[in-house]
Order: sequence, then structure tokens, then C-alpha cells
Amino acid sequence: MAKSKKKTEIVEGQQPYSRFSDFDIHLFRSGKHYKLYEKLGSHVVEHHGVKGTYFAVWAPNANFASVIGNFNGWNKTEHPLSARWDGSGIWEAFVPNIGRGEIYKYFLRSNNGGAEFEKADPFALFCEVAPKTASIIWDNWYEWKDDNWMKNRRKHNALNAPMSIYEVHLGSWRKDPANPDGYLTYSQIADALVPYVEEMGFTHVEFMPIMEHPYTPSWGYQITGYFSVASRMGTPQELMDLIDRLHQAGIGVIMDWVPSHFPNDAHGLFRFDGTSLYEHEDPRKGYHPDWKSYIFNYGRNEVKSFLISNALFWLDRYHADGLRVDAVASMLYLDYSRKHGEWIPNEFGGRENLEAVAMFRELNEVVYKEFPDTQTIAEESTAFPGVSRPTYTGGLGFGMKWMMGWMNDTLRYFARDPMHRKWHQDEFTFSLVYAFTENFMLPLSHDEVVYGKGSLIKKMPGDEWQRAANLRLLFAYMYTHPGTKLMFMGGEFGQTAEWNFEKSLDWHLTEYAPHAGIQACMKAINRLYKNETAIHEQQFLPDGFQWIDTMDRENAVIVYSRKGTNPADTITVVLNMTPVPRGNYRVGVQTEGNYHEILNTDAKEFWGSGVLNEGPITSETVACHGQKQSVLLNLPPLAAVIMKIK
Repeated sequence: MAKSKKKTEIVEGQQPYSRFSDFDIHLFRSGKHYKLYEKLGSHVVEHHGVKGTYFAVWAPNANFASVIGNFNGWNKTEHPLSARWDGSGIWEAFVPNIGRGEIYKYFLRSNNGGAEFEKADPFALFCEVAPKTASIIWDNWYEWKDDNWMKNRRKHNALNAPMSIYEVHLGSWRKDPANPDGYLTYSQIADALVPYVEEMGFTHVEFMPIMEHPYTPSWGYQITGYFSVASRMGTPQELMDLIDRLHQAGIGVIMDWVPSHFPNDAHGLFRFDGTSLYEHEDPRKGYHPDWKSYIFNYGRNEVKSFLISNALFWLDRYHADGLRVDAVASMLYLDYSRKHGEWIPNEFGGRENLEAVAMFRELNEVVYKEFPDTQTIAEESTAFPGVSRPTYTGGLGFGMKWMMGWMNDTLRYFARDPMHRKWHQDEFTFSLVYAFTENFMLPLSHDEVVYGKGSLIKKMPGDEWQRAANLRLLFAYMYTHPGTKLMFMGGEFGQTAEWNFEKSLDWHLTEYAPHAGIQACMKAINRLYKNETAIHEQQFLPDGFQWIDTMDRENAVIVYSRKGTNPADTITVVLNMTPVPRGNYRVGVQTEGNYHEILNTDAKEFWGSGVLNEGPITSETVACHGQKQSVLLNLPPLAAVIMKIK
């Protein structure tokens, strides 16, 4: 574009344009401004009949600030910003004759030694494609077509609703066939992803971070543009199109959100105005040793406003149905990944980060007030109490928490030789000791298939048939265990290679019977989870689960029931953890009647051996497993049999 012909001010003596009221400043400084994205950043406006762009940036320790870009030849002095008189640290200006699509940065001179910086806009809505680092003037206008979903999504996101989440890394779910090293756009991905997720029966997708991040191997977890979509895959509107189309297909969208740390890229948040503005000055509180990144100062009100505003931004402007909050444990503990002497205790001498605790409580209160039909989900790996309990009871207020203990115990159990599993039944059943202390989500996430851990199917023991059977059995157990579910892409068809963010999933595997069978089984399990209220209606309540038998260690057979509020909906689950089929195996049941097999993971359509229980299975008045009634079953090898009275 041509250079702007006018300076920052339009007519000498006029009041400068500002989007801030005194009340906005009060909210910002008190940490209570939850829609800062409407104020800070760049906004195309009309001022006194002249179209242009309003810029506002928080840089309290700068003594000079300006906006630079192609429109002024990157001249540091042509378009200076004015520091507000109120001491808020906000610099602002209206620049005429520039608008959408113009690239820009902020030039800042620090009052801390006079150092000079060129920074991207922390509130930019769009950015240049890396390795370029400038911000782009943009907007969030989009004509949404998901009214039906938005009006009814409360029932889809409710705690008693089925939630089967398909976790997706958009850059590697599927690559452009014409350019395997390149990316599909968000809209191109939608063409394949939406019908696939719909066909597979997942209720939600979860996008690994799609905020702007310069370092692709970080998978999106090292963010420089918290309000900007990752431009390597398209524009904000193209991402909105993807979400819109998922919603129209009845599929919810969870965003992966990273308030725990940020990188030290020169154009990013790090030492933004020459001082530790967003992070702590003391590395014992402000530097993350695991990720070589920087920790937000959760006790600084303006930073708290930034983070909570960012969370609400994705729920508001992008119609996200929830936020999965990354690395919560790293935020809750001051000594996380630190040795003695490398951390500073809180004011009471403890290791809890009280400022992060307060921020989480406020975040969840605001989210559920403004968007009561969404969910927040904590990736939290410790025994911190009350993560998914209401704040009025002393909890953190999240809707759900990842059940990391279940994941670790279960994968360790399934990796064992089936002949040795009888010695480890307690390891398998331990999760039910604490299953109802939180609203747990069972995750088989990307973290389990990277860094030499191998793919899910490669963790399973045995030959090719046994590995596939074990994986089908794992999925059936996972989906009949209390709690909501999360499955990382590729697991649903038995991807054999460990996940590689630089490559597409190995979709060709689905042309082969073992993988097509796993995929068909996953589809059937999702259908069962959604259709059978006993599996989801009381998924966070102890009334929804009952052990029937865990004592047959010799045969490694486990039996339990799942219950809804209507006793007639009860299902019985029988798991055979060995490759030995067992005929005429007696199982206690709670109700007299004719039972029918509603899922058998050994079905031939799943590439199983076809040991089924066909026709009605009539109960007998023979006591077993503490029940007055029982049935005789054929237990297939390495399989789950799920039955119900019909």
C-alpha cells in the first residue's frame, strides 16, 4: 500500500481517538477487564470522517512508542503513539488511510537503559507466515451459520452427555497431496475432517494449539500470538469456516490453550518493553526449566486481564465450545521441575502458587458466567484437590480434569504379556478407588505417542492379531470406564508409526484388514457410548458404576456394570484380558431376563476371530459373583463382551 499521507493526529487540537473509557482503565488495572481484545491491538475505524486504524499497546516502561510498517517505510518516528495521561502504561494513536491487510509492528524505546525493540502486537488478530514476524491488521468478521448448534450446545457439553473427543494436530492430520511438505488450509482440512469425524462418531474435536507460534516443532505450545491464528494454515475466517462446518455437523470444538509459558522470541512477549512485563523478573518464578520458556506473572493484574481476555476471546469470536488448559500442574506448584533452592515459597512457606490458583478460580468463574454452555478441562497430573470442583467449595472450578493416573496404569497393564496380567489386576482396577473424586476425562493423547514411546498399537504385546485385539479391548474398556474420553488422531485406526508432526497420518493403513477392523470397532464403540445412557448419564457419579467380579485373577477376567438413572438401561461389561477363549463362563448379573450382546470386540467385522454370543442369553437362578442370577457366556480371546437386557 501507499504511504499514509497524514500523521497520527488528523486535525491539530482535536481530542485523539481512543477506545478506552476511564472505567476500562480501572478494570484493566484491577485485573477485571475480560474483553481487552476489544480495546488493545489494531482496529479499523472511522474518525472524524476519515478511515484508518487505531493502535493501542501496553508498554508502561517505554519512553517512546510508535507504529511502523510498509505504510511509513518502517520509519520509527513518523507515526508516534501517545502515552495515556492516566498512568495505565497504554500507548495509542489513530493512523489514517491504512486498514485491513497492512503489516505492522510496534517500535518501543525502553526507559530501562534506552534499549530499542520492534515487537509484534500481543493482540494482533493475524500475523505474517513464519519466519516473518510482523502483525497484520485484520478483523474477526464472519457470517456464522451454526445457530442451531449454538442454541442447543448446552446438552452436548453437559456433564451427563457423552463426550468423545478426537484430538487433532491440524498441521499433520492430513497433508496436501500435491505438496507433502506443505499445509492444507483450514477450509481444505474441513473438506475431509468434518465428514470423517462425523462418520467415526466422535462428539467433539480438540485442536492442539492453533495460535501463532514461530517454531513448528513446538506443536503450537510455544505461542507468540495469543489472539492470532496460525497463519501457515490460513486466515482467521478460514479457521472460523472449519469450526462453523463442524458445528453444522453436530460436532463440538475444544481449543488447546496455553497460559503456562511463552518463548523468548525477540518479537514476542518476552521483556516486551525492556522489562519483565508479562513474566517474573526473578528466574526462580519466571523461567520454566523444562521448556526453556517464560512463566506469566499471574499476580500482575494487567497480565491476568490479558490471559482471561484471551480465554474468552476464543469462546466469543471463534465459537469454541471449551478450553483444554495445558500444563496446569506446572502453574499450580512453585517448585515444579525445580530442585531445592531453585524456587521461592509462597507467603505461607508452601509450594503452591497462590496467584495461579486465584487466577484459575477467577478464569473459571468468568467463563461459566459468560459462556455457561461451554467446558474448561484441566491437564493436571497431580493430586491437587478440587481441580474440577466449584470455587464456592474451595475448588479451582474446572469442568473436568484429565485422568493421568488411569492413562499411566492402563497403558502399563496393557503392555504386559497377557499371561502375566493375572499378577497385576490391582494395577488395572486401582483407578476406581479415586474415579469420582474429580470429573475425570480419560486421555490417550499425543503425549503417549511421541519421543520414543511408540504408537498405541506398538505398545500392545503379541503378534499382529493380538496387538489389534488388545487395542480394540483397550478402547472398549476406556469407553465403558467412568468419565469422558479423548483419543489422539491415528489411534482410532491403529497407526503403527509414532506420531511425526512433519508427516501426514498413514491413512493408507485403513486399506488393510487389521486397521480397517480397529477403525470399524472404534466407530461402533463411539456409537455405543452415545446411544447407551448407562455409559454417560452418570459418568461422574459412583451410582453409575459397580464391580461385579475382579477376583478371577487366574483367568484375568474382569466384570462390571454401568448404570443410568433408569435401571433398565444397565449394561454388563466382561473383559477377557488373555488370548485364551473361555466357553461356558458364568457371570453374575443383577437382573433376571434375556440379555443380548450389544458389542463384541472379537466380531469378524473388526478383524476378530468371531467368537460371539448370538441370540438371547437367558439368565438362570444360579448364584454367582454375589448375584442371585447369572448367565453363561462364550468369552472371546482378548476381547470385551458388552450385554444388556432387551
